[in-house]
Amino acid sequence: MKAIIFAAGVGKRLQAVTQGKPKCLVEIGGQTLLARHVECLHQLGVSPIVLVVGFAQEAIREAMAADFSSMDIRWVVNEQFVRGSITSLWAARHQMDDDVVLMDADVLYAPEILARLVRSSQSSALLMDETVQQISEECMIAAQDGRVLSLSKKLPAHYQEAGEGVGFLKVQQAALPSLLASVQTCIEAGQLDMEYEDALATFFQKIPVGYEKIGGLPWIEIDFPEDIQRAVSHILPAIETLEKSPSAIPVP
Repeated sequence: MKAIIFAAGVGKRLQAVTQGKPKCLVEIGGQTLLARHVECLHQLGVSPIVLVVGFAQEAIREAMAADFSSMDIRWVVNEQFVRGSITSLWAARHQMDDDVVLMDADVLYAPEILARLVRSSQSSALLMDETVQQISEECMIAAQDGRVLSLSKKLPAHYQEAGEGVGFLKVQQAALPSLLASVQTCIEAGQLDMEYEDALATFFQKIPVGYEKIGGLPWIEIDFPEDIQRAVSHILPAIETLEKSPSAIPVP
């Protein structure tokens, strides 16, 4: 299984804080979000790790060279990084030749969350925080009978249960042609400002995708300066407490 991490975006809403650096290099507790991703994936035996970069990519390359030079890190450059995240997924299509975990780079999370997805008995799956109700821009999973209906900021008219998507999607190799065909339809229609999640509608119709519930486990997507503050004050301490707990799922 390989990981593909989308780290190409500009992160305009955080530029006052990041001062020209990519969001994935935001430090929480003295460690960047990207370093936390890479270490967690390494502990789970997920390799290689593909980084899709664009904005300020040299800073990411330098960080990886300094801290992870011995690891199998591969690079994909998204030249259209100012457009929607669909362009990052499409740029990485030639790397999708194995079971993959597609990951947004701007998430701080307990390692147990990623372990739950990687070890899921479901061949293709998402992570759902079922404790979250949509208030504003949350990207929501809608599901029926254990199967994902949609992953979007707009919920469908009918569904059985819903929760926020964490930003990670595991896809088995056999299902990747369907995923790419769903995305290609949007690419060919010129919908380059679309988020990749919205390009997966046909994929979810064709391929049974399940989900693992992670409600109660600490995580946060970093979009705004206040997210960084909450990550430092609440999420990271909760993660550290969980990792010390005897009941925590070990990550070998």
